[in-house]
Amino acid sequence: MRSEAASPASAPSPVRRADDTASIMGVPEAELTPNVQRALLTLMGEVDQLRKETDALRAKVRDLESLADRDVLLPVLNRRAFLREVSKALSLAERHDAPSALVYFDLNGFKAINDTYGHAAGDEALKVVADTLSSQLRDTDAVGRLGGDEFGVVLVLTPVEAAERKAEELAGAIAAAPIHFGGLTLNLKAAWGVQALERGITPETAMAEADAAMYARKQSAA
Repeated sequence: MRSEAASPASAPSPVRRADDTASIMGVPEAELTPNVQRALLTLMGEVDQLRKETDALRAKVRDLESLADRDVLLPVLNRRAFLREVSKALSLAERHDAPSALVYFDLNGFKAINDTYGHAAGDEALKVVADTLSSQLRDTDAVGRLGGDEFGVVLVLTPVEAAERKAEELAGAIAAAPIHFGGLTLNLKAAWGVQALERGITPETAMAEADAAMYARKQSAA
């Protein structure tokens, strides 16, 4: 991991003197009695401690915000956070006329794994799918679990034709990814649908259209 220079908020506090602070606060030098100096030094220490506590609280808030965006089981976005990424891609299209694409995945065979081997096997299958999708995407893209065995991917600045090729590639990667559970090796397949994220549609409409495209493809392959 690349090391970064400490931010001003996290850097060690410079050593201060009471007369420096007194000067900043406009206290005449003649009034810097020993008692005043001690009071100023105490005040400076309390201010420094408050700043450290504030920095620590901000870090905790950032951690909690990150956790709030994550799926309860998987290292991917939850539905709410994923919809936010869809909205960002649509805003990009509105501002710059640069369409992105949404891919909607539904897992074939997941229910059979759950019913035959139990929920632990199902959870492991979902983790494998999440890891597979995440490993195949760019940092600018986003992947989320939409619920149950459904996943979504936002391909930023990607036209529909390229998104369909990428969706096919991702589906192939899912099918090829082994799911190891209880000494067995299981596999899943995925149906997918693509919807352009372009001007004039809402996140909810984009999700519904991608879902419908996935279902139509699934039915045609049945």
